[in-house]
Amino acid sequence: MTDELSKSQKWWATLGIGTSAFMIATEFYIVGAIIPILVEYFNTTFATAQWIILIYTFVLTVLVLGVARLGDIYSKKLLFLSGLVLFTISSLLCGLAPNIGFLIAFRGLQGLGAVFVWALRNAIITEIFPEEDRGRVLGWVTGLASLGLALGPGLGGLLISFGGWRLVFWVNLPIGIIATVIVARCLPSSVSTGVRKNFDVMGLLLMSLALSCFVLGMTRVQELGFGDPLEVILITLAIVFLLCFLLLESWIEEPILDIKMFRFSRFSLNLLLFAMIYGIVGIIQLILPLFLELGLHYSAQKVGLLLTLLPLASVIVAPIAGSIADRFGEQIVSFIGLLLLEIGCWTASSLNAESTTIGFCVRGILIELGLIISVIPISNTVMETVEREKLGIASGLLALSRSLGIIIGMCLLSTLFSRVTFFNAQLLTSTEITSVSPKMLDLANLPVAALIIGIDTTFRAMALITLSSIMLAVFLWWQSKNWSIQDEAVTSHHATSEIKTD
Repeated sequence: MTDELSKSQKWWATLGIGTSAFMIATEFYIVGAIIPILVEYFNTTFATAQWIILIYTFVLTVLVLGVARLGDIYSKKLLFLSGLVLFTISSLLCGLAPNIGFLIAFRGLQGLGAVFVWALRNAIITEIFPEEDRGRVLGWVTGLASLGLALGPGLGGLLISFGGWRLVFWVNLPIGIIATVIVARCLPSSVSTGVRKNFDVMGLLLMSLALSCFVLGMTRVQELGFGDPLEVILITLAIVFLLCFLLLESWIEEPILDIKMFRFSRFSLNLLLFAMIYGIVGIIQLILPLFLELGLHYSAQKVGLLLTLLPLASVIVAPIAGSIADRFGEQIVSFIGLLLLEIGCWTASSLNAESTTIGFCVRGILIELGLIISVIPISNTVMETVEREKLGIASGLLALSRSLGIIIGMCLLSTLFSRVTFFNAQLLTSTEITSVSPKMLDLANLPVAALIIGIDTTFRAMALITLSSIMLAVFLWWQSKNWSIQDEAVTSHHATSEIKTD
């Protein structure tokens, strides 16, 4: 491991990790644009075609901790490269899929390759970059990942118009090859810690079962609303498997997840804060296009352009925010980001049919900037609070917090949006609407006033979540002095232990 890289090495290493993050993040949403085309092409149902999206997120969420643990045992660079190669090959296979079954299976392989990149990128950055550069590099990589998430739907539609649905997958081939070459040649070698060599297979199985039941249950909530007995069964099984997992991890000597890590409030509370922030990310991808298309009646081209331009501000600001965090500290930067996010969500709750494009963009940019400015220093804080031999699992927990935050927030907030929208549609139209899911009714046929009330109410709920995040951030800021004293004590203890070992 090297702590001092030349400027050229730093640039190429950042480019390799950032390009990989952009490609993986884009794949989250790019496929959504081709689902209707795939339904018609393969003569299948929407319920079946949705698994093309679900299997990718499912594999990422379920396997992230297992992959992160492998990163603490073996070479992170080797695992990262293996994921890139698998992702690139599976992208080729997706484009060659002869039927919907093969396409879903190959998308699962894509998710398996993606999880190595997604789970280990923060650990690699923390491991190879010195402390004074970490925030800036995390800023660049996070900015590129956010850009990929935002560009996915628009890029998918553009690629379809040029070369059909297969091009949506094959576009990853040149990007994947370039990223693989850069990472292989320019990323400093990563060595295994050699501390533990046993892998907790039973722990991985229990955690996978818990996350599988939870993700499937919450996905059904998102699609059908609450009330189905199967959802209760799945969530209950998730809790049972989670308890069994925690008992096992507290008992064995070499767990996949060291429960003792959560005894440090600075680590566990920052993970919670990270998940809370991402809890509003998923719903934004739903309600902003709905407002532009159905509330303001913008064309699809204009909607795509606006939703593509908004994240560009965050890409520009991300490395700046990281550099400021390196210089002035993570707490102040994350606090500023949360304030911007609160202002953006609260002002967005006043959107209406008379809102202008400029007014929408100002609100949207505030939200985008708030998100990116707040998550970068929190990521850095989480990675700084663990020992080097646990960087992999810390990076995996960040990725898991992100995924679970998006899933839980999307399910709960989309349910709130649908209930409020359809309740007000009943009041305005005097007709009975029994469903509570936006996927079960045609939103285009509902009154615009009801739709806007639903969107504004959802933004108010997001503002409340952000306010809670601000309160938690203030508490973390207030406690930072005590944790600094604890960190110094821990550092002194480790130094003494190393001297005795030598």
